[in-house]
Amino acid sequence: MDEPALIQAACQGDLDAFNRLVLAYQDQVYNQAYRMIGESEAAEDATQEAFISAYQHIRTYRGGSFRAWLLRIVTNACYDELRRRQRRPTTPLEPMDDAGEEIESPQWMEDPGDTPETSLQRTQLRQAIEHCLKHLPDEFRAAVLMIDIQGLDYQEASQALGKPLGTVKSRLARARLRMRDCLQGFGELLPAAFRLDDEQVTE
Repeated sequence: MDEPALIQAACQGDLDAFNRLVLAYQDQVYNQAYRMIGESEAAEDATQEAFISAYQHIRTYRGGSFRAWLLRIVTNACYDELRRRQRRPTTPLEPMDDAGEEIESPQWMEDPGDTPETSLQRTQLRQAIEHCLKHLPDEFRAAVLMIDIQGLDYQEASQALGKPLGTVKSRLARARLRMRDCLQGFGELLPAAFRLDDEQVTE
């Protein structure tokens, strides 16, 4: 994919070129939205809203990481949705199926190569991680998702979050500490290398 050429064409109104960019990044944008909001339908709405906004404002793109630019747009859309939910909570953060039942293991968590026992352990660990992610402040969760989950480097994350590099590093460090502390409550699910013994906890 010749990304710069597609971006240039999209800036000139080429919808096919923009759609190719959408295909390249839609999974990452959706995953960011899903993990920020925790509910598939709202994540789909935020993803759609983000791409519509990106197309409408693509002429404002000034270079740098296009992925980071898209993730910034969808993260801002998620912030808006989370603020709306705080004012008028209507939907639990737990993922639901079409019948309104809680999904024990969302589809994106599945690994078809797991044995039943490994799958159960992996699901429990991921549910623990999801639980701890949901209890992070929104801006901390965004930093963790972009760097530790999406794989952005610090500079990309700084661009995506619209925050100085030092702020991003600080938020990530604090978020990781909170995640570590939270996950100690699920210590039996963690690999041994990630567990803190009593001496480490009291330090």
